Amino acid sequence: MKTIRLTAAQAVVRYLSRQRVEIKGRRVPLFAGVWAIFGHGNVAGLGEALYGAGDDLPTYRAHNEQAMVHAAAAFAKANYRRRMMACTTSIGPGATNMVTAAALAHVNRLPVLLMPGDVFASRRPDPVLQQVEDFGDATITANDCLRPVCRYFDRITRPEQIITSLPQAIRTLVDPADCGPATLAFCQDVQAEAYDYPQSMFEERVHGQRRPGPCADELTRARDILRRAEKPLIIAGGGVLYADACDVLGDFADRHGIPVCETQAGKGALPWDHPRSVGAIGVTGTGAANTMAGEADVVLAVGTRLQDFTTGSRALFGNPGVTIIQLNIHPFDSVKHRAVPLVCDAGRGLGELSAGLAGWKSGGAWTDRAACEMTAWNAVADKYTAPSNLDLPTDAQVLGAVNRQVNMEPTKEDVVVCAAGGLPGELHKLWRTPAAGGYHVEYGYSCMGYEIAGGLGVRMARDGGEVFVLVGDGSYLMMNSEIATSVMLGRKLIIVVLDNRGFGCINRLQNAVGSAPFNNLLGDARSERQVEIDFAAHAASLGAVSERVTGIAELEAALKRARRADQTYVIVLNTDPMASTGDGGAWWDVAVPQVSGREQVVQAREAYVAATKNQRVDG
Repeated sequence: MKTIRLTAAQAVVRYLSRQRVEIKGRRVPLFAGVWAIFGHGNVAGLGEALYGAGDDLPTYRAHNEQAMVHAAAAFAKANYRRRMMACTTSIGPGATNMVTAAALAHVNRLPVLLMPGDVFASRRPDPVLQQVEDFGDATITANDCLRPVCRYFDRITRPEQIITSLPQAIRTLVDPADCGPATLAFCQDVQAEAYDYPQSMFEERVHGQRRPGPCADELTRARDILRRAEKPLIIAGGGVLYADACDVLGDFADRHGIPVCETQAGKGALPWDHPRSVGAIGVTGTGAANTMAGEADVVLAVGTRLQDFTTGSRALFGNPGVTIIQLNIHPFDSVKHRAVPLVCDAGRGLGELSAGLAGWKSGGAWTDRAACEMTAWNAVADKYTAPSNLDLPTDAQVLGAVNRQVNMEPTKEDVVVCAAGGLPGELHKLWRTPAAGGYHVEYGYSCMGYEIAGGLGVRMARDGGEVFVLVGDGSYLMMNSEIATSVMLGRKLIIVVLDNRGFGCINRLQNAVGSAPFNNLLGDARSERQVEIDFAAHAASLGAVSERVTGIAELEAALKRARRADQTYVIVLNTDPMASTGDGGAWWDVAVPQVSGREQVVQAREAYVAATKNQRVDG
């Protein structure tokens, strides 16, 4: 057996650089690069190895460890999980800063390889700088925080361990069912140790996309249920996009006359004006989708976890005889809500379902009803997103302005990026996505601070079009450092900062459950003096072109200037913190206190108890 002597870090870097994936007939690197913030736990080992790799495995410098994992997760999502990035940090705070972003990737089933430095395997200099010591377990380090938010975890304490550990980590990252973050906690002395590795370990390997088909019994049962359906409804989740099954879904819906609604992750699976589309479903759904969901007798959920925002906290499906079919690649998701499981790839599952339903189509009255409901909803959306002359426009009016700018682009390559707060709800209801991939909203973990870093990841994944990042002032303050990274890397973003002077979304929720305004808007927080934050000046200090505008007309003009610009462009405007889209939506289970001295809370509790009686609690 031929061997090559390398440090463990050099071997890892060389192995990652040899992984390939074939996309549309073109073989490209599986790993587009490594995000790195160096410290004493990784600079000498992995830092030296990455320097030696050069362009074979490019290294990118970020400004915040959480942000760089967000960027890596967004890159993977924008590539439909076919390509990915790795992230390395020092031991200690660098590693624990990645935990939140790892949780986001875990919840959203996105592949990211994390390689934090770790303690000395030899324990010779213990305790080392930044080492977290457990008084009862000497094997615990800060990196153990990553265990519950990763799909695969290993601590590398000997250089030869990577021979078996790396293939398992890659298997996790590329597996359509187990996909999620993988962590190799890399002891810092081991990174620098040499070993005679087999040369065969570094041969190029091409990874395909596994597309398992359904088992015969599950397929037969699902077909039988659909044939009996009078009011079927499809819920399209992110799995449709990841399986490259958008065209299959559209064909299935047309052939069998079934309305299609979308989760946050599944939005864009059909173009917004597709004849079978009824838009977003659930707490942030359209009136059309939620009306159909309330009456549906069979729900075919494709590639979705059916979380509480999708199901209206299990109260949305109002037909007492409704049957849910869960077409999902992971058995864990397929049995949620006491569903009939159909475990398989979304594209293969829909194709084989359709083949056995030849000639079957839902009733014309049901499809006509869906079309009428969607026509009515489009009129509602037009009303909320129409331009206004208000100095404090609503979020919906801002989205309308940006969406009109996006839809002016004939190539349909523009992308909107957003995450937590009230904006994702308005986007889910109102945004008109012209093509798959044009809507990138992280709402599985609803993580404030994802927006700008996520936008950078999307920009690195896509060559054409513009990336429009919509972010509230609260999220901007939490994480804005990657504006500087985008400028440094020449990756242009168009960032619109909606300044409502606080956490407007949670303030509205606080009011809705009867509580007094408290600690959410800046004006309701403990403060010795009011703070006026100049977001445009701050963005300019990070290297962006920026401006502050007032109202929708000025915003529309600024968006045109931003499109013509050749670098990251930040537009700031004040918005109304109280207004939101009143139409559409569904109930959401937010527990209200049983005892309170406020009459408003008492009344909200009574309404809450009444609403819980509509919840399905049978699985």
